[in-house]
Formats: sequence, structure tokens, C-alpha cells
Amino acid sequence: MKNPFLDTSFHIQWSLLQPEHICPAIDETLANAQINIDAVADQEETAVTFESSFLALEKATEDLGMAWSKVSHLDSVCNSPELRTAYHKMLPKVIDFFARIPLNEKLWQILNSFAANNERGSLNLVQQRYLDETTAEFREHGADLQASQKERLRNLATELAEITQKYSENVLDATNAFELVVRDREKLNGLPKRDVEQARQDALKKGCGTEENPQWRFTLHMPSLLPVMKYAHDDGFRKTMWEADTAIGRAEPHNNIELIDKILTLRREKAELLGKEHFADFILTRRMAKNGAAALTFVENLHEKISGAFARENRDLEDFKGAASNTRSGPLEPWDLVYWSERMRHQKYDFEEEELRPYFSIGPVISGMFQIAETIYNIQLQEKPVKFVPPGQDKPTDDGAVEVWHPEVKYYEVREPNGELLGAFYADWHPRESKRSGAWMNYLMTGSPPNGKLRKPHLGLICGNLTPSINGEPALLTHYEVQTIFHEFGHLLHHLLGNVEIKSLNGVNVPWDFVELPSQIMENWCWEREGLNLFARHYETGEILPENLFKKMIEARNFQSARKTMRQLSFGKMDLELHMAAPHSGQEKLEDWVDKILQGYQTPTRTKPPSIIGRFTHVFADSTGYAAGYYSYKWAEVLDADAFTRFKKEGILNPATGRDFRDKILSRGNSADPAELFRNFMGRDPDLQALLEREGLGNDPTACDKSGNS
Repeated sequence: MKNPFLDTSFHIQWSLLQPEHICPAIDETLANAQINIDAVADQEETAVTFESSFLALEKATEDLGMAWSKVSHLDSVCNSPELRTAYHKMLPKVIDFFARIPLNEKLWQILNSFAANNERGSLNLVQQRYLDETTAEFREHGADLQASQKERLRNLATELAEITQKYSENVLDATNAFELVVRDREKLNGLPKRDVEQARQDALKKGCGTEENPQWRFTLHMPSLLPVMKYAHDDGFRKTMWEADTAIGRAEPHNNIELIDKILTLRREKAELLGKEHFADFILTRRMAKNGAAALTFVENLHEKISGAFARENRDLEDFKGAASNTRSGPLEPWDLVYWSERMRHQKYDFEEEELRPYFSIGPVISGMFQIAETIYNIQLQEKPVKFVPPGQDKPTDDGAVEVWHPEVKYYEVREPNGELLGAFYADWHPRESKRSGAWMNYLMTGSPPNGKLRKPHLGLICGNLTPSINGEPALLTHYEVQTIFHEFGHLLHHLLGNVEIKSLNGVNVPWDFVELPSQIMENWCWEREGLNLFARHYETGEILPENLFKKMIEARNFQSARKTMRQLSFGKMDLELHMAAPHSGQEKLEDWVDKILQGYQTPTRTKPPSIIGRFTHVFADSTGYAAGYYSYKWAEVLDADAFTRFKKEGILNPATGRDFRDKILSRGNSADPAELFRNFMGRDPDLQALLEREGLGNDPTACDKSGNS
């Protein structure tokens, strides 16, 4: 029987993908990929063509990439001791294999020789882009280093992969290790009834309490944690949850602090080996920012523009809390910030986000989102029947249903109006202990344009940890969770609507300070009346979102927008500084150093909160991830706010504008420089003012001026 991880069928048989199959599958694909690499490297230079060199190199690792993507995905959504063991065993081999590709002297000679000695005019623009990107990547990853340096670079890649994987597992395990079972109903005062009921049912599932004598279980997963911090009147309750959350990655046996120092040291060494002053310059060379200094300047300039508004918002919150609690005005405790912010917003706008929840049932939200995408991008989306087959159970007869990895997972197809299949995707939206936190999009297969033949479709996935269903009711989401769905779907469309002839240039394989444009622009439709009318309906009555509630939501949108923006800037600032100027091991305590560099970026509090470095998975849970790239979220917000002004001007459901965005951004992937793609759509470079105005900061003379591009 063929190893199931090597099956390249479009419909994946998830029940067959068991941990014992991982090692033999990856060993086999590694061996085959090496044979393919050797075939490219062993050519006679005089006979080399673009197809036999660059395109052959891209295809050489395709089967390995597909098999490993399944392993990595299962590690994210179905983590188990057996799977984790197999993953850890193969991870160093996979990392080492890919690290050795640009260090292969014979292979580099073939590629470099073709690039230097052949006319670029014989290649189309996409092929030229791939040639340039590939040769630049080889040089950036050590192709021109001496033999001893190459060996060290290989070892660094493996060490980084293993340490960052351990960091990720520590965050997952620490999150799952905490629970707080409440036995006194009075402690829950202030919490919405829905969250109280969810906690009661969660406790019952864990054997805590009974129907007659209920208890309530709380965890550090966001649907459980956030309502406590936002609504619970009991200060001690909030403090306990805050202390547990901020301790993630900081206590044994899941302590990440020492790992952070090792990760930074290894990244610094890697950058220096490759001739860069620091890791930020190494990472950003081919991104829009180009270098660490430019990215840091972007962050600091935006900080300067909003610092006045940030200070006022902090003072306003302190004054509000003082007046409401009949105490002296002054800094709040960190576990009070979200709670008192919510109370202040409620008083100012007579608005609570919980009022929106009945209008955001997950089914209509998704169908409305699909309708928006169908209208503006001229596509068709359809849910298909699925089946879940538990491991070890005999497979049912083939009924046409698509197999999924968990009973809650959905499966959808994306087609052109003429019926042509563009791609398909899985959606897995709710939390469980075997699943990592957060929300994300990924891809399992990259298809290809027709080029006169039948198109090969793309296959992707989106995952999240959203509010689950309770008592047989549909899952009712917060507005933030609605935005999360739209955000990840934007990433997914970037992949599924890709129309690039070279697969590795497709979809989300773009510079990371551009990759958030397609995702973040989708969030705009969650704030527009025309968009909301397609999905914001009461789950019981079908009533559309009332106008008075819509107006309150819009009026409250920019409440404390400077504080929200500053929080993101603080993460970007910390990330860049960590990878540009962090002290070497032993020179200074990292926590103290972080505190210094974030002066002016953090809300003053009575108790000094620890930084998020112990659980900053964006930056430390992957060999690269968002390391030296967290600024990308705000950078791309400039792009998305500016790009959406075209939709606002021409119609937010205008198919012509949507088609232009699809053709000039979504379908192009990395086939051209992202700055060029943006100019093609907007006719000019991006303007920061659009973001400042969207966040209600554009008319504040102390917060911004009229200049500044991203």
C-alpha cells in the first residue's frame, strides 16, 4: 500500500494520515527530492535551459513540500504525543535539506551560469522575476560563502527550527495547562449570560459540577479569557486570569525565556554570516521596507503622529475610572484596562459589543462573506458534503463526500462563473486542546493556470479559535471575530485566485509587508452598511442589523484608536529592536531592555506588566515567521486603507473595481514587485493619510500631518 502522505489526490484522506506513516513518507520524499536536485546540478552547462534549471529546481521539491505541509498542518490542528514525536524526528532532516539547496555549489554554478550567460529577452516577465528571485534567494542564503561558513549555516537552520518549534509547543502546552474552576456564582457578575453558560458547559465536560450544583470553568483560550477581562466586575477574578495569561512561556516546565536568548543569538549569527549587520537587514532585503532602519523609521514616525492622542486617551481612561469608582485619578492596574475601557465606551456611546453578537451567527456571516466575494471578484463559492472518519474505523462506501480531519471542519469549492474549478478549501473555526491558538490561513496544494490545458486547482485552508455553539444555538460571534473570518478569507483568496505560471510565485508567496493587504482589505466590508446587510441578521428573527445599533457601532469604531494603534506599534518596535540591537546574552536582562525601548509605547499602569516575549508566537514560534516583520501589519494597513478608498469612491460592491483588484493584486502573487502591483491598482504610491483618517486621527493636528508614505 502506498504511504498515504505520498498520495497527491486533491481530496485528502485524512483518516489514513497516521503518525507512524510520517517518518517513512518524509524519508522517501527527501531521497527523491535529492535525486531531482542532483539531476539539475549534474547537467552540462552548455546544455542548460531555463526549463532544465530553474523550472526543474522548482519541481524538484514539490512532492516533499506537499507531504510536509500535511504533517505541519496536522501538528497545528490535531496535535498528539505520537504526532509530535514523529514531527520532531523529521523536522531537522527537512530543515537541513532545504538549507543545503542554496549551498550546493554544483547547483549554484548551473543556475548562476544560466542567469549570467543567457539573454533575458528569451524569458517572459514572470520567468525573469522567478530567475531574479531565485538567484537573490540563493545569495541571501549563503550560495557564495566558504565551505566552513556553509556548514555553520546548515547547523544554524536546524538549531533554529528545533528551538522555535519547542517555543511553539511551550505556548500551546502552557495555555492548555491552566484552568480556573469557579464555584461562586457571584464572581461571574458582569459576564454576559452566553459566556457564563459556555463556562458551565465546559466545566461539566471536564467533570466539574453538576446540573444541580453548577461550576464554571475558564481557560486561556481567547473565547474564554476575553469576556472575563472585558466584563467581569470582580477585580480578583480578572487579576487571576491576567496573571495566568501573562505567565505563558515564563514558568517551568514551559519556560521560553532562555529559548528567546538562543533564538536571537542564532539569528544574529546567521545574519552576520551572510554579510548583514543584523537579522532585520537580512530578512527585509527583498521586502517593501528593504532594511531594518526603514521599517523602524516607519514605526517611529507613526508613533510620533499619534503620541499626543495616545497620551490624551490614557488620561481620559484614568479620569473615567477615578470618577466612576470615586477614587483619585491615576494609572490603572493592567488587569483593569480592558474592563474600564469597555465601561467607558458603553457610557460614551451607549453601546456594548455583545449587542451585536445575535446578528453575527457564523453561518450567515460566512454565506454573506461569500456573496461579497462572488459579487466583487466574479466567482462562485459552494459548500460540499463532508465526512469525518475516526482513525481505525472502516471507511464508509464512497458517497461523494469529502473527508475532513475533524467533525466541525467544512469544505468549499471556488469556481469561475463558467464552472471552471479554481480551487477548494477547508475551514476549521473553533478551539480545542489539540489545536494551536490564533487564526491562520495556509495552503496544501498550488495548482497552475491552464496555459492551453486543463487548469490544476489550488487547495487551501483557514483555521481559527472562535466562539463555539452552545445549547444547540448557532455560534454567535463578536464583531472582532467576524473581522477575523474576513481577514483569513482574504489570505485564502490570494492563494485560490492566483494565476501565476510558476507556482512558487503564486498567492501568498509575496513579501510579508505586502501579504496582509489582501487579508486586511477584506475587513473593511465588516464596517460598511452594504456589506453588513448581506450577513448581519438576527439569528432568531432574521431582522437586519438595526440602524441605531449600526450607528452606535460606527461611532464607537475609533474609540481609543490611538491606544489600539500604539499597541500594534509597540509589538513592531519591540520585534525590530530585538533583531537589530538586543543585548547579547549576559549583558543586560532582556526584560529590562525591552522595557526601556518601549518607553512611550505602553499605557502607564500601577503594576508593571511583563512583556509578551514569552508567548510572542508570531516572532519566535518559527525559524523566521514574523521575525523583524511584525511591523508588516501596520505597513499593510496603510496599503489596505488607501486601496479601499477606490471601493468607497467607485462602489464597495462594484464588480469592475473588484475585478481590477483581482487582476492586479490577487491573481499576480509575486510575479512583479509589490510596489508596482499597488501602483497598477491605485495609479500612485500609497498614502498614509487614508489610514489616519480611517482611525479618526487624520484631523488631529497633534497626531498627524498631511505627509508621509509607507
